[in-house]
Amino acid sequence: MRTAGRWLLAAVLAAAGISHLTWGRHGYRIVVPDWATRTTGLSKDAIVVGSGVAELLLAGAVVTIPRERSVGWLVAAFFVAVFPGNVHQWRTGRSAPLMRTDRARLVRLFLQPVLVVWALWANR
Repeated sequence: MRTAGRWLLAAVLAAAGISHLTWGRHGYRIVVPDWATRTTGLSKDAIVVGSGVAELLLAGAVVTIPRERSVGWLVAAFFVAVFPGNVHQWRTGRSAPLMRTDRARLVRLFLQPVLVVWALWANR
């Protein structure tokens, strides 16, 4: 069961990473809060690309070093780190790929803790 959970988690991360680097790249910039660019000194596009690369690296780590507990913690930390962007998108009501309604944006907020727990469970 845990192995299937890891592979599915890796697939979700890889799909998200690919979308951040390709078809969704422009739309995901809307999700990046202005304070993130001021804090990091990076453009919104650079943050989107960076998150896409991080998702792909994490997907690879989940698959290649499945028993390493720190991988689960890294994936969970990533999910926590992107949560402010999800809150920003919900508060501003801005549409982004796959998040075109207020309901979808709200559900996404409640999905984030599930992703954190999933990452920790799948990689322990």
